[in-house]
Amino acid sequence: MDELIERLADKAGLEKAVAGKSVGIILGFLRSEGPQEPVQALIDTIPGAEAAIESANESRGGLGRLMGSGASLMGGGVMAMGARLMGLGLGIADIKKLAHELFHIGREKIGPDRMQAIIAETPGLRQFT
Repeated sequence: MDELIERLADKAGLEKAVAGKSVGIILGFLRSEGPQEPVQALIDTIPGAEAAIESANESRGGLGRLMGSGASLMGGGVMAMGARLMGLGLGIADIKKLAHELFHIGREKIGPDRMQAIIAETPGLRQFT
């Protein structure tokens, strides 16, 4: 996971801590909203992904949980993920860079067809490609 976070931080121009939290948020979103088999295949190829998802879910206490609930009421899914990422200080351009690089890594790890299935079958995700 450290190698992945360093790569994402470098390519997206983010601090490592922010990149790490962002990965957990994005993978958690994919797990809940995306196609099960290819998403799980992606998660399985990233050492530490399960811990990152769990950590991202645990950090939704207090105000973060309220903001997440508000985002869910406004549309849920990708809107809630975006709100959580923006809560880390990311702008739309940052989120797009991060997602683009994460999808690139996903293509390397699980192949372009499975990664394309994740992008095509996850509501709202295409806007970040």
